[in-house]
Amino acid sequence: MIVITTPTGRIGRRVLDLVLAAGEPVRVVVRDPDRLPASVRERVEVVPGSHGDARVVEEAFAGADAVFWVVPPNPRAAGLDAAYLDFSRPACEAFVRSGVGRVVGVSALGRGLPLNAGLVTASLAMDDLIAATGVHYRALTLPSFMDNLLDQAAVIRDQGVFFSPIHGDLKAPACATRDIAAAAAGLLLDRGWTGRADVPVLGPEDLSGEDMARIMAEVLGRPVGLRHVPMAAFRARLAEQGWSEAMAQGMADMMEAKNQGLDNAEPRTPQATTPTGFRQWCEEELRPAVLG
Repeated sequence: MIVITTPTGRIGRRVLDLVLAAGEPVRVVVRDPDRLPASVRERVEVVPGSHGDARVVEEAFAGADAVFWVVPPNPRAAGLDAAYLDFSRPACEAFVRSGVGRVVGVSALGRGLPLNAGLVTASLAMDDLIAATGVHYRALTLPSFMDNLLDQAAVIRDQGVFFSPIHGDLKAPACATRDIAAAAAGLLLDRGWTGRADVPVLGPEDLSGEDMARIMAEVLGRPVGLRHVPMAAFRARLAEQGWSEAMAQGMADMMEAKNQGLDNAEPRTPQATTPTGFRQWCEEELRPAVLG
């Protein structure tokens, strides 16, 4: 039995499809089961509720061989520890009590760097918490997601710009959620690995925001520019959107750490280089979202 958390999220839904296609029995933890397609609900066991809830994870992890673990975004959390560590503690206890063998988690690049990286620092602490249970653990360590640009599809369409607090000329890796999901599903289906390790997912190339703007313009057939957002303005905008002070600061600290090279420290090995390039992603994901 493989348990998948966040099965309606950008990564989780792709992991779910891949694991189901492999014929494995699947159990999902989901706050709103109605968000699952009917064709999926017929093929999985559903445990409704939050996977930060002790009762829910006790039920979900019973008899599980492997778990796909994602901490869902919580911009209104009181603090980073609450969002990552406190949320994960009930699951860590349930991993032990239920005898879960393997966990694959979504995390971030940056282990070992002397940076205050906000959300990334909290995510790495979560990895340590999970690994300390003794479960076999693989952390997918990730740079920025190409798919996050979908949140700005309307702005790209209507204003011909996208906004970022990252320096426009900084070349860095970016990955597609389809490649993250493929890496996760491969690990969930492989019963041969043990111990703890990080698994970087870097995409095939390093690009700057200016590079991305140029590629988007070429694919969309219309001008697209990069609008740099000063970090103070970025943080203020998050607060206007309802983020707590601690979480807005944590996001800003993460972005500033990326400006200082957080995502550039991981060596680009063949194993870490995943296939989906930014141009392909724009053609297959961004173009339909912007142009319909």
